[in-house]
Amino acid sequence: MHRRSIAYGALAALTGVAIIAMVPAITRAQQDEPNRADLPPQPFAPQMSALMNLLIQPRHAKLGLAGKAENWVLAGYEFNELKAGFVVIGKEVPRYKGLPVADLFDAAMKQIFPVMDFAIKAGDARQFNDSYAKITAGCNACHTTADHNFIVIKVPEASNYPNQEFSPK
Repeated sequence: MHRRSIAYGALAALTGVAIIAMVPAITRAQQDEPNRADLPPQPFAPQMSALMNLLIQPRHAKLGLAGKAENWVLAGYEFNELKAGFVVIGKEVPRYKGLPVADLFDAAMKQIFPVMDFAIKAGDARQFNDSYAKITAGCNACHTTADHNFIVIKVPEASNYPNQEFSPK
């Protein structure tokens, strides 16, 4: 028992000496690192999921909320933003899991978008709701094609944007 205590004590002492010896090396390594503020900007290469969460999901939700409030000016704006988001992602991520992203978007949305555009310009709530449901279904069809059928998009039930008014003025 006494030998074991001595062995543990010696091990603890050696560990302490090793840690103390490493501190100056860590400090020198940190001093050799350049200041991040002095580095040139790095290319922005977000993942597909980040782009979808940044550009598509909030715009889809805002479009639905604006249409529900029959705020056709805001719906038109959000619809254009949604379309632009798809274009940006198609350029930034040309292929995902071997699939051509822009072509996937076209297949899911090309026939629906003109109908949505008409519904917004006409202020037709029924046509808007029908088109919005088809856009939502198109999102889910695209997710299924990309083997992400566990990502299910739906019509928003409530606003996630407490600082934005969706009702028209």
